[in-house]
Amino acid sequence: MSREYPDRPFVGVGVVVWRGDEVLLIERGKGPRTGGWSLPGGKQELGETVRETAHREIREETAVEIEITGLLDVVDMVRKDGEGRVQFHYTLVDFTAEWVSGEAVAGTDAAAARWVRLEDIDQYRLWDETRRVIRLSASRR
Repeated sequence: MSREYPDRPFVGVGVVVWRGDEVLLIERGKGPRTGGWSLPGGKQELGETVRETAHREIREETAVEIEITGLLDVVDMVRKDGEGRVQFHYTLVDFTAEWVSGEAVAGTDAAAARWVRLEDIDQYRLWDETRRVIRLSASRR
């Protein structure tokens, strides 16, 4: 199924991973938003729980092991074209987690992986919703 003009929403999982006062960000190596910075995560696969997706995607994109500490938010991104048809529809499940082990290195879909202090996130090209979710996670720690 194509991501553009889908017949159902795509389910994606993102994880706000903390190591002390730093959050893990990736530079996207593939679309959507190639070259921008994001939370690590990705598309849920058939037969996989969203928690399994979170662990798999973190390993694939950053080589880091995590402990999920909670469900943070569920965000819908729906974009319609000029004729009112649904062009894109993503349901994004965001978790918060603590770093357990591993050095953050860019993996499959990531061009870079980096630990960033909360006060420095505005220096990165992030989607506004990503900033909001990171700050929400920080407020709940």
